[in-house]
Amino acid sequence: MSKVKFTSDVEAADALKVAFHNLQNEIGQVIVGQDETVRLLLTAIFCQGHCLLVGVPGLAKTLLIQTIASALDLDFNRIQFTPDLMPSDILGSETLDNERNFRFIKGPVFANIILADEINRTPPKTQSALLEAMQEFAVTVAGKKHSIGRPFFVLATQNPIEQEGTYPLPEAQLDRFMFMVNLDYPSYKQEVDIVKNTTSDRKSTVNKVLSGEEILYFQHLVRRVPVPDNVVEYAVGLVHKTRPNTEMASAETNKYLEWGAGPRASQNLILGAKCNALINGKYSPDIEDVKAVAVSVLRHRLVRNFKAEAENISVEDIIKKML
Repeated sequence: MSKVKFTSDVEAADALKVAFHNLQNEIGQVIVGQDETVRLLLTAIFCQGHCLLVGVPGLAKTLLIQTIASALDLDFNRIQFTPDLMPSDILGSETLDNERNFRFIKGPVFANIILADEINRTPPKTQSALLEAMQEFAVTVAGKKHSIGRPFFVLATQNPIEQEGTYPLPEAQLDRFMFMVNLDYPSYKQEVDIVKNTTSDRKSTVNKVLSGEEILYFQHLVRRVPVPDNVVEYAVGLVHKTRPNTEMASAETNKYLEWGAGPRASQNLILGAKCNALINGKYSPDIEDVKAVAVSVLRHRLVRNFKAEAENISVEDIIKKML
């Protein structure tokens, strides 16, 4: 039985909004700026989704995820992906004990928050070791299925794929991530603040804001949020517009896209919109809430064609035209 008690879903929704702002404040003690990134990461957590952060080294991607983990009362493991990492280094392996019986030794994937650091530095065989965990909340080793406790999130960081020694994530794995968030360089003023904060002897402490039980409760609450039909139709229509050579495809899609987004994109648009509504004090999402998450939901699910690359048209440009 859950110890989290609210008299109504409205009271719980108000509590979620407060918890979100408390988390933002705690993370802000350590991370300067990055408000949009923090919003999307927390939204993914409340929607039971996984998140992929993309940016050049040194933009505090790892520190950001570690800070979020510190503000949540959950088990946290960091896995550094390298070219020689093997699937068993992530999942665990069967070993012989003193009585010569096989015993399963759990790998680092058995935690609530997994930081998959530089996930595209490792070959596809090892990348795919995370697929079952992300989708089924379980791993299979030597024919036996081992469940992973909830809540469970994979928050991965990735270097831009143009960099040396990277292996692009396969489309099937990219589709498992609810959001792909691009991190940009900080502004001049933000960088001045970052340098002041990180070159002094002062250590910022982050307080625990939410327990695992509260997160699970809020995840179910997000799914209970009612959505008007016109919002669902808008989200599904937006995804259909991304599919080239179909009846709803937009002119930009037919001109610049090789592949469009699948049904998982529609589901994530609605889940993201529900959570975005709650953290902004609304009890039901509208079309603006869908737009607030659309770029992050769609950017890694669309594949540009040669014409788009030749004309330097980005996926973000195509999505913004559709919106």
